[in-house]
Amino acid sequence: MRILLVEDDPELGDGLTVGLRQAGFTVDWLADGQAADQALQGESFDLVVLDLGLPRLSGMQLLKQARQRGDDLPILILTARDAIGDKVAGLDAGADDYLVKPIDLDELSARIRALSRRRAGRAAPLLSHGQLTMDPATYRVTLAGQPVDLSSREFSLLQLLLENAGRVLTRSQLEQSLYGWQGEPDSNVLDVHIHHLRKKLGSELIRNLRGVGYTIPK
Repeated sequence: MRILLVEDDPELGDGLTVGLRQAGFTVDWLADGQAADQALQGESFDLVVLDLGLPRLSGMQLLKQARQRGDDLPILILTARDAIGDKVAGLDAGADDYLVKPIDLDELSARIRALSRRRAGRAAPLLSHGQLTMDPATYRVTLAGQPVDLSSREFSLLQLLLENAGRVLTRSQLEQSLYGWQGEPDSNVLDVHIHHLRKKLGSELIRNLRGVGYTIPK
């Protein structure tokens, strides 16, 4: 999952970026609202973690502009403003969740996973396909009841494909979700991850539509 973190406090932004990446998310971090608004219009993200007190464009303005454009991606407000009026205003403006700093990273991760499930129309916390089961909360994958050891990239790639089972995801979509702005991957690194997943989970799980992308059929 690719997250856009919009936070102008350098120490907090760095801490959240590191912590969320360790939790398995791809995180791109911006420190002002105007840059974040431009990024939302030009790139694809799965969720936004948004501070309200931002330079150049406030978090509330960014939220309202995104909703006015028809952007429906989940937006989680993370702010020091704890007044009921601020919470009501943020939720009524279109935020999907509202958390007050300081926040426990495990709770933030859980709320991000919950918003992701809601957007996908999925209530159950587990992802499954045949005898394959994945638990994003515990970072555990089993096949026919037996644990499968995956690298962090392999886990993230498998989760992305399972969440979009039946849809074909292009190479560009997969690479953006896996790497964000962390640097361009080598040209064949995605193919290597796919190869490893097929070796561990079965050659028929992930299908390649040549010239289009990859999919896990429903």
